Amino acid sequence: MHKHKVLRFNRRTAGAAALSIALLLAGCGGSEGSAPAASGQPKAGESAAAAGEEKITLEYWQYQYPAKVELITKLIADFEKLHPNITVKQTNFPYDQYNEKVATLVPAGKGPDIINLYYGWLPKYVSSGYLQPLPEPVFSEESVKKEFFPFVETAKFNGKYYAIPTAVRTLALFYNKDLFKKAGLDPSKPPATWTELVETGKKLTEKDAKGQFVIEGIAWQPGAQLHHWYRDALVYQAGGKDISDDRRRILWAESPAGLVAFKYLIDLSLVHKIGTKDFYTDDITAFKTGHAAMNIDGSFQLGGLKKDAPNLNYAIAPLPSYKEKATQVSFWANGITKNVQGKKLEAAAEFLKFLTSREVQEQWVEKVGELPAKKEVALQDKYTKDEKLGPFIGQLDYANAHFFVDEKLEKDYFTEAVDEVVLNAVPYEKAYEELVKKTQKLYDDYWAKQDKK
Repeated sequence: MHKHKVLRFNRRTAGAAALSIALLLAGCGGSEGSAPAASGQPKAGESAAAAGEEKITLEYWQYQYPAKVELITKLIADFEKLHPNITVKQTNFPYDQYNEKVATLVPAGKGPDIINLYYGWLPKYVSSGYLQPLPEPVFSEESVKKEFFPFVETAKFNGKYYAIPTAVRTLALFYNKDLFKKAGLDPSKPPATWTELVETGKKLTEKDAKGQFVIEGIAWQPGAQLHHWYRDALVYQAGGKDISDDRRRILWAESPAGLVAFKYLIDLSLVHKIGTKDFYTDDITAFKTGHAAMNIDGSFQLGGLKKDAPNLNYAIAPLPSYKEKATQVSFWANGITKNVQGKKLEAAAEFLKFLTSREVQEQWVEKVGELPAKKEVALQDKYTKDEKLGPFIGQLDYANAHFFVDEKLEKDYFTEAVDEVVLNAVPYEKAYEELVKKTQKLYDDYWAKQDKK
């Protein structure tokens, strides 16, 4: 397998043009009308896939995220107008059933032709043979590197790209401006350091006479975005590093930083008592309903907040920092499954080309809240200077993308380690040592299989 470095966005890796900014998700206002034809897209009847007499049907799968489902439904209609010989059928599954369906149907030659998948699943999907490399005439290495931000390298294996994103997301601090005012805090001065986050959280926390939370200072849901916050932000902020450049070794325990970050995250709940697991169902529900004053979350929430909590008076700030600044970047991408060939492959490439066009990426910002994956689209002033998008974009200079070998198990191991400390009073050091050991074994097993191929 091709080896390349875990991506860290900085002035050396991102390139001068991309460095001041980048991507991600949010609810910018925009037209609800039909998407115009993507720049550079063939007109109806002109594409290779649409010009022939053969009618082609593509199966497209994604998980059930309402804003994405609604937008893809509209985009499919736009695409079919441009390509009258191509029909795209969309199928959606609950998030927790998604990978199981793929593992069952794709090897049997059934299921999707094009699949939307989390970048952290790519190593398993590629090694399992579920995907084929993207057609190089359409997505050549030269064009992808030129047009997209460097994070797309995490979708590259054995020198070939296996998926391409429409948009990306990163983490930032969401905070309720009304609750800040209620607590006597200045909404224009959100916490900027680890210490300030704790101090601010204590002032924002409200409890009833029985000591039960009424308002969390900060939402605390380790299985949501906090495990990403740990790997790609807190560890780096404490002066450490997530993983080795060859992607084989977990480096959390190579310095004190990993344990320091682990303890800091847990202490927000266990020691400082400014947040608790599953309050108001989960972190985003607590924040939307005004029962969590702050939340560490992704830019992908902007679209949902705009729709579900239009009157919520909130703002966005960069993640509070410690010794260094850092945040996390991730993305969902589209790939083509292994059995797609011939005219259907040409049609699939046309659909992916459409989904990565400028016009589609701009609609994605407006409807979903995720920011464009292409540099020329993301770096427009209307995004970089936006009140809510700007803080996300401004962090891309120091964003990190973790290389998952098993996204679900890595998340489960982390949440189990946190629960051991919080629920079972296991010492931090013991739970942490076991977390590192179990996670490293995942990587050892993964690479042992790859090295035999």
